[in-house]
Amino acid sequence: MPRLLSFALALCLALGVLSAPVPTAAQTTPEAAPALPDPLTPDAARDMLARMSDDQVRGMLLERLDAVAATEAADETPASAGLFATIGTLWTAFYLPILGAFRALPHLFSSEARAIGNFLRAFESPQLLMMFVYTGIALAAGLAAEIIVNRLARAWRGQVALGAEPDLASTLRYLFGRFIRELLGLVAFYIVLRTVGLALLSPQQIVFAAPAVTLLIWLPRLAAALARFVLSPAQPELRLVNLDDHWARYLYHHLVGLVLLIGIGRFVVGFNIAYGVPITETRIAFWFSTAVHVYVGFIAWTARDGLYELILGRDPDRTAFDEAVARYYPHFALALTAGLWVLVQIMVGLGNTNRLLTAPHFTTMFWLLMVPALDTLIRGIVMHVLPPMIGEGRVAETAYRKTKRSYIRIGRVVLWAIVILLIAGAWDINLTDLNARRDGYADNLVQFLILLAIGYIVFELVSLSINRQLAREQTAAVTSDQSAGEGGGAGGSRLATVLPLLLLTAQVAIAVIFGLLAIGALGIDITPLLAGAGILGLAIGFGAQKLVTDVVSGIFFLVDDAFRVGEYVEVDGTMGTVEKISIRSMQLRHHRGLVHTIPYGEIPKLTNFSRDWVIMKLMFTVPFDTDPDKVKKIFKKIGAEMMEDPLYKDDFLEPFKSQGVLQFDDVGIVMRGKFMAKPGTQFTIRKEIYNRVRQEFAANGIEFARREVRVAIPGLEHEDHLDDAQKEAIAGAASAAVQTQIEKEQDAKGKK
Repeated sequence: MPRLLSFALALCLALGVLSAPVPTAAQTTPEAAPALPDPLTPDAARDMLARMSDDQVRGMLLERLDAVAATEAADETPASAGLFATIGTLWTAFYLPILGAFRALPHLFSSEARAIGNFLRAFESPQLLMMFVYTGIALAAGLAAEIIVNRLARAWRGQVALGAEPDLASTLRYLFGRFIRELLGLVAFYIVLRTVGLALLSPQQIVFAAPAVTLLIWLPRLAAALARFVLSPAQPELRLVNLDDHWARYLYHHLVGLVLLIGIGRFVVGFNIAYGVPITETRIAFWFSTAVHVYVGFIAWTARDGLYELILGRDPDRTAFDEAVARYYPHFALALTAGLWVLVQIMVGLGNTNRLLTAPHFTTMFWLLMVPALDTLIRGIVMHVLPPMIGEGRVAETAYRKTKRSYIRIGRVVLWAIVILLIAGAWDINLTDLNARRDGYADNLVQFLILLAIGYIVFELVSLSINRQLAREQTAAVTSDQSAGEGGGAGGSRLATVLPLLLLTAQVAIAVIFGLLAIGALGIDITPLLAGAGILGLAIGFGAQKLVTDVVSGIFFLVDDAFRVGEYVEVDGTMGTVEKISIRSMQLRHHRGLVHTIPYGEIPKLTNFSRDWVIMKLMFTVPFDTDPDKVKKIFKKIGAEMMEDPLYKDDFLEPFKSQGVLQFDDVGIVMRGKFMAKPGTQFTIRKEIYNRVRQEFAANGIEFARREVRVAIPGLEHEDHLDDAQKEAIAGAASAAVQTQIEKEQDAKGKK
């Protein structure tokens, strides 16, 4: 692709001199005056005057008068013209060349007839006929050489095999190989044509034949080869751009036609100059230049639907900016070609035609029209060469899109830098010399833009590097932790916690440093800004001591690795998962959805429930007559089964097992079991253990102990003989005892 751009640039520079006004004749310069004697005495002056010719005296007098007039004009001219005077001058410079072209229009055909007559009179009939014969022979020899070279190149490299749906690499290999073969053939055609033409044609005949063959045959064919490489109008499966067949063929034919129009215009202008008709007489260069600008606008407007598809590209991750550029590209092309046409007329009207001799306006138009297309190329290259997405899920997709946009933005900055350098070179503006001379606002602006571009690239590179590492860390955390359920899940890595703060700090630092450097490049003294920033920092330090405390405390918490994003922690009775951290505070998400924001300076103690491993102990109460050894065997069996279960085995660090009898209470025997697991998986494992213990107890005839209240009434050994009043009294006593026990338990929980 760089070679393609180089060929396109060479094509633009070779064809771009269409509308350049060419001087009609060299002005007669008076003889140079001799140097003044030193010292200039009256005798020496009279002696020098006696030896000088009339032209020399006249030249010296004119030189002195011009110097005096320039000095007086400089003294009398105001420092700067007014706005309306400047607008009037530009308007006059704009319409005078147009008016002159229309005034010369009646003489156009007669002048062209005179040029053709001069051409015919320059050759005798046999010479004219032989010139066309020799030119035909040279063309035939060049065409034969091109065919031979193409066949040799095809035999040497072979034909690249393409499948039914060729990928990008095979397509590029095929297209590039075909383009190289065509280019080698065109080079052979040109070399043989030139060699045979020089051998057969006279110098007078070459003046006509060489421009005709080069501008009307060779360069349009080169443009066609370039257009076939990009548009591939006859083979849609090899098309590199997002175009259908109709628009590919349409743009192909019109682009070749545009190059042919430029070649015809350049040939006619050179033909008129060579055969005695200056361009100032017919102003034909104005009409050809206008025709080129109109043709560009015509192509942009009639093919706006195709250009929209081309600029939009095939990348599915398009932004609103990409769509807006594609939508308004035809309007941009119309405005650009019209603006450059107006600029050329103003420069001609102001007499600044020397800068137009190499047609820099055509080069400028070419590259500015190519910028959106090259931007689409950058997006396509990034889409194909970017490494595949790391992981799955929303975090991975977001990180992938951010990485892609960073690469695209870096490519855009580099693209604009190259385009600006090419356009500056076309207008003969050396930015390096301009920066070295350090002369005024232009130098300041150049330095300002360079510093901004460098700062932006550094900003994007740092952001890209940190974001890629952050995406890798976050994706790994998301894929390894499948929802903690009730909190207490394993957090991300330490880098996943620190990198967001590091990214923000780096971005702010780069923006501030390069912003100050760019402002300084404009000639603005940044010392007061630095002093003001220092004073503001002191004021903030004294007035916001609590803020400074929070920031410093947060730094030490991060250095100590006390918590990470995603870990379940407790801060002074407040529990939750660390959801977000900033420079000043942290946010805890409770497992019921509540969000707590806690400044670092207000954290007296922090308990982390998600670091490395979790031990969970489960208690089961069984009746007093239950065999503890039987319960222990059941626990051991459940632990062994879950260690074999693929859903849970990877979450265990130690299997579920019995810890024997914990205690006796008023209800029964309290048996305890425990297991060690990865943080975040303990609640899911606990639910499954509860379910399996219930099933095993039911299968082995073991019941869970229930809380009972027994009321003993002395003297009533035979309950069958109780009457209703006695039963009601017993029930009331039992209810009172139950209520008393419930109140005691609630008081005990409140004290805890």
